[in-house]
Amino acid sequence: MFGDDNFLPLVLINILGIAGIVVWHIQGGNRPTGRLIVQILFFTGMSFVLFTARIAPHQPDGIYTQGFAALLSKSARILWWTHLAWTIIGFVHIYVRLNHKSRNAHLIQDIAIAVIYLGVALSVIGFVFGMPIGTLVATSGVIAIIFGLALQNTLGDVFSGIALTLGRAYAIGDWVELSDGTEGRVVETNWRSTNLLTATYNVVVLPNSILAKQGVTNLSRPDETHQIALRVRIAATQRPRLVEEVMRSVLQASVRIVKNPPPVVAIKAIDAIAIEVELQFRVDSVATRTAAKNEIVDLLHDRCRASGLSLAMPAESLVFVPTSTANEYPDMNNEALSSRSV
Repeated sequence: MFGDDNFLPLVLINILGIAGIVVWHIQGGNRPTGRLIVQILFFTGMSFVLFTARIAPHQPDGIYTQGFAALLSKSARILWWTHLAWTIIGFVHIYVRLNHKSRNAHLIQDIAIAVIYLGVALSVIGFVFGMPIGTLVATSGVIAIIFGLALQNTLGDVFSGIALTLGRAYAIGDWVELSDGTEGRVVETNWRSTNLLTATYNVVVLPNSILAKQGVTNLSRPDETHQIALRVRIAATQRPRLVEEVMRSVLQASVRIVKNPPPVVAIKAIDAIAIEVELQFRVDSVATRTAAKNEIVDLLHDRCRASGLSLAMPAESLVFVPTSTANEYPDMNNEALSSRSV
């Protein structure tokens, strides 16, 4: 047996395969590039020995069918297929990292790795052990149907997660708003759910199937800046031009809003009671909008007081007073009547 042409190559392949596994685990997952280089070297060495000895890993061994030599033959082929899978997976990891998608494509990466392992497992079963893959696939298909019926909700979440990932509606770190009003920053996506960190620092766990059915507004695209529109009603006792100048000075004095593009003061409406103005400005991110609005409101209060402007009552708090009512209260002026709350 030791004088056979294939015996020593099989021993060498087993040694290289086991050594590659040991080195692969020693390096750890923090060095993917070094791991891939070592993996390629061991896989190349094993492939070279197979090619030199004319051993086909995709065919069952017809020489050694029993005993210790048969065990060496099967283990050599299994190790070769395993190292092939790890080499391909290493390239997948490097591709994801080079494209800066290590966090965004986590789900797709897991699917690719699962497909690679499944393909290698079927190859080992068919090529190393000589079992009929067609029968095995047919049997596993029946089992898959049974599991599919039992896990409908879970599979719905999985496929919805795949669709959301392929659609790239959002990525880790994006701030999103759902159609039901829920909003937060995406902190994790996995096979079953997506986790949002809200402004109140609570984590909302949304099943992917439910998330796929809702409208999602990505507030972080095309950039992180977020526009805010703040409406103010000023008593119609001053000229609209003066009101606009005061509002513009409020925006210029703010240090929490974005100055490029410049903020806008838009006069929306005017009536006998008030001038309605809308302040349109942008902030660096959704997380800073509350602090920015608070600063604008504080500056607005101070500048209006210094300029002699008065805030008008909200339109919904005013009531219409018929002429007959005004005649019954001749001592009450029109302004008081029109400003009476509901």
